[in-house]
Amino acid sequence: MFSLGMVFLYQVLGWSSFVGLAVMIALLPVPTWVASLMQGVQKQKMKATDARVQSVSEIMSVLRMVKLFGWEPRVNETIAETRENELKYIWKRRMLGLTNNCVNHCIPLIHMVVTYAVYTLVMKRNLTASVVFSSMTAFEMMRGQIFRLVYMIPQLITANVSLGRVTDFLRTTELLDAFTETSAEEVVTDASEAHKDDIGFGRSNFSWTNERDDGTLTPSRQTFRLRIDDEVHFKKGAFNLIIGPTGSGKTSVLMALLGEMHYIPLGPDSWVSLPRGGGIAYAAQESWVQNETIKENILFGAPYDEERYKKVIYQCGLTRDLSLFDAGDATEVGEKGLTLSGGQKARITLARAVYSSAETLLLDDVLAALDVHTSRWIVNKCFKGDLIRGRTVLLVTHNVAMASPLAEFVVSLQDGHIVGQGSVSDALKGVQLEEELKHEEEAIELDEVEDAAIDSPDPADPGAPEMKKDGKLVVAEEIAVGHVSWVAFKLFLVGLGGRFPFLFWVQYLLTAFLCEVFGVVDMWWLGYWARQYALRDPSDIDVGFYLGIYCACVSVMVLTHVCSELVYTIASLRASRTIHAQLVKSLLSGTFRWLDVTPTSRVITRCTQDIQLVDAAVPQSLDVVLQITLACFIKIGAVVIFTPYFLLPAVFIAGFGGFLGQVYMKAQLSVKREMSTAKAPVLGVFGSAMAGLASIRAYHAQQTFRNMIHQRVDRYVRAARSFYNVNRWVGIRLDSLGQLFTASLAFYLVYGPLSSNPSLVGFVISQAAGFSELILWLIRLYNEFEVNGNSLERIQQYIDIDHELEPKPEGVPPAYWPSSGDLQVEKLSARYSPDGPKVLQDVSFHAKPGERVGIVGRTGSGKSTLTLALLRCIFTEGTVIYDGIDTKNINLDALRLNITIIPQVPELLSGSLRHNLDVFGQYGDVTLNDALRAAGLFSLQKLSDENRLTLDTEIASGGGNLSVGQRQIIALARAIVRQSKLLILDEATSAIDYETDAIIQSSLRTELKSDVTVITVAHRLQTIMDYDKIMVLDAGCLVEYDAPKALLQKEGSLLRALVDESADKEALYAMAEGKAES
Repeated sequence: MFSLGMVFLYQVLGWSSFVGLAVMIALLPVPTWVASLMQGVQKQKMKATDARVQSVSEIMSVLRMVKLFGWEPRVNETIAETRENELKYIWKRRMLGLTNNCVNHCIPLIHMVVTYAVYTLVMKRNLTASVVFSSMTAFEMMRGQIFRLVYMIPQLITANVSLGRVTDFLRTTELLDAFTETSAEEVVTDASEAHKDDIGFGRSNFSWTNERDDGTLTPSRQTFRLRIDDEVHFKKGAFNLIIGPTGSGKTSVLMALLGEMHYIPLGPDSWVSLPRGGGIAYAAQESWVQNETIKENILFGAPYDEERYKKVIYQCGLTRDLSLFDAGDATEVGEKGLTLSGGQKARITLARAVYSSAETLLLDDVLAALDVHTSRWIVNKCFKGDLIRGRTVLLVTHNVAMASPLAEFVVSLQDGHIVGQGSVSDALKGVQLEEELKHEEEAIELDEVEDAAIDSPDPADPGAPEMKKDGKLVVAEEIAVGHVSWVAFKLFLVGLGGRFPFLFWVQYLLTAFLCEVFGVVDMWWLGYWARQYALRDPSDIDVGFYLGIYCACVSVMVLTHVCSELVYTIASLRASRTIHAQLVKSLLSGTFRWLDVTPTSRVITRCTQDIQLVDAAVPQSLDVVLQITLACFIKIGAVVIFTPYFLLPAVFIAGFGGFLGQVYMKAQLSVKREMSTAKAPVLGVFGSAMAGLASIRAYHAQQTFRNMIHQRVDRYVRAARSFYNVNRWVGIRLDSLGQLFTASLAFYLVYGPLSSNPSLVGFVISQAAGFSELILWLIRLYNEFEVNGNSLERIQQYIDIDHELEPKPEGVPPAYWPSSGDLQVEKLSARYSPDGPKVLQDVSFHAKPGERVGIVGRTGSGKSTLTLALLRCIFTEGTVIYDGIDTKNINLDALRLNITIIPQVPELLSGSLRHNLDVFGQYGDVTLNDALRAAGLFSLQKLSDENRLTLDTEIASGGGNLSVGQRQIIALARAIVRQSKLLILDEATSAIDYETDAIIQSSLRTELKSDVTVITVAHRLQTIMDYDKIMVLDAGCLVEYDAPKALLQKEGSLLRALVDESADKEALYAMAEGKAES
């Protein structure tokens, strides 16, 4: 098209056209240089965007923890800082884009001015109307091609940067040995072939990374090495135990067998083997469930066998649990299994492994999240059952006493080394686990009595989120119909105006209007100049004067364009900042109930994809729509002034174009909404797959997940393809309509009353052609703006969610509060929804400063519900007075900031261990190390341990490079650092071995200040028997609350009944007496 334009210009203007072309080519390095600057800024902008997205994604994935700790204001500030950094680069990118736009806008104009100047001043030719408007057509065609190129340059730069980042990711991603050809060749030895049917290792090391350890890496799971100095042969067709303290490498043994760690042979006799011919099933320590139904999670793609399925449900102790759900096994478990308790998730994960036909089962501490009664059921019914019999089982566990009768082979680990193997007694030689085993056996006898009295039978868990009768918890994402609402557009328009909307709109519209006016005036001036050659002697025409006026018009047009774009860019960044801030604030203040039913992937999509459209596509499309609207009014005004009869055809064209636009809009909005809705499931399945990669690979279910991903991607691609097809449909029809309008107007002008004035005819035709083209572009771009406005609509939906109470000035507590941990609760009731049933009923108790209060009760009795009610995370009635102030009168963030809860499932952030303990940098290293010592970390590691954790150890997102036990210790240390006067432990040490647990309990008794009140939810009576008070909950009611000694002296006391029936009766009475005497 550009070459054809040059040929046509040569025919009309002669060799002057090549002079203009030479000038244009000479100026091309300028936009090239600007484009290179844009590429550099784009890379920095994408890094800043990555930082914001990572920060937002991580915060949203641990949003419950953020709210429980009262971190919302500070987290909001942190996200705002990353957002400001991103906006800084967006501003630079916009300014360079504006510069690039102006440069490329000026180059065609300079080309045209130089060509006309040479034609008139050098070639001494007359600039007649036929020459002006004929050449103008060619100039406009070439100008259009340059504009298209300019429009594509930013997209090409973005695409190039994105492709480079994808390439870097693909080249630098560390692959497992099984997917690396060189590594796969290296590990094949004679010893490997000789032991290919065995399960075990021989003289080999295993590492989480294949990078060479040069001392620069901080200690973490990534530098942890499992060292097998001899050979380990697990018994096939038998039960094998893997035991050891927290962080000793038990999980690493399973990961090494599964090929999830890098294999480092120590010699020709090195080997590692896990036969996969009979199938592998793996149950992770951190239970992994998909956002599907319970049944689909158990089947995991395997054929349904009703008899086997029912056996699995029974043996895994799920029969009672399923009866509690209205939809039974058709109940959706929700994202990350939020509808299930930790024990239920563990048993479903176990059931998946048992149901599979795999010959080898790798079970990673599946008993940790279960109470002793349920654990005993699993051991007796499942592990001893017919579905396990004859299969090879490798069980990692801390419940040595319970599982040891089953074990035919035991491996004991310490600091990544095998320290014992063989029978239970052989494996424990030289390991400080004998005393722990003795205490554990006593605990089992005691807890079985406790569970029999308290934990059976289980009624419905009042703490579980409410579900619909069909088992659906996570509702399908709503897709709006019809046009995007005015409220959504108002969100952006109000952001544009800021505090002085009238001033902004006057500045922007006035400069944009003047730009379009002078764009028409310069065309009219050329026609007027050409008309002078027909009216006057060419020698009398001052070419310099007319050329100077034309250049002045062009200069004013460029200047006003720059001013309007500068004003608009500043306003659009203000709108982006405001909308992002409103969205984040809304999400941080959302209710816990809303978090339960909303998948994290949907939240992240709003904060990433939709915000990116608000940053770029939405302001860009609105800007162009407003400019084209002004241009259309001015051009049609010029046409109507000289040919008023053509006002009617213009209205007809606009009306018919509007009709086509409405048809187009109905289809396009639905398609765009489908595209937006289809993206979240893609992110969701990717997130789920990343969380369960080890399980997916163990079950050899990669292809199944590939198919799932392909299906979701195909759904998105189908919508995207329809999106572009609809664009072409409307484009063909609108282009044809515009050509018809221009042709009819040209026919009228050539044969009508204006035929005697060729300059005016050319001017009107050019304006009419411009109008017909712009009106079609206006319809397209307005539709595009409304389609992009779907992101505003989706963001508005999440701004309008249910929120917790906003902080108020009168809700700020005194500076001295709380001065003690005094807690008085009177007739506290709670429910999970405003109209839901009460799950906690009239609970009253008083915990004095410094008292330790233990809570026991069966599953679903309301223990966790009580802890949430104290923090006002759910709907409550009654009175909670904390250090003399009713908590209803305190802002939620202030309340939660002064009460620390440690949940059973720990949540960590990416960054150093120091950052996880002190997220906002408030404490020194001495305080942090004291907290780690009090939490029991230093009891697990020595200064000489090469894998020991330090404050500089890097923690992966979610604590993925640590064992679950280590995560719980860090979570406990973080709670101690906060120095709250009220500390709540909700089964906070379930994944920690018994010896470390005992050390932690002892540390809490000695390290915490005397006025700190501790409330502990516990299963074992030994843990809380020396506490000051014990409360027993049943069906949401407080049935007992007093000192242990007083309850033991009370006839008919449930606690006394438990102690009297236990085998450790004297020791428990002694603990209670000792506490009373002290």
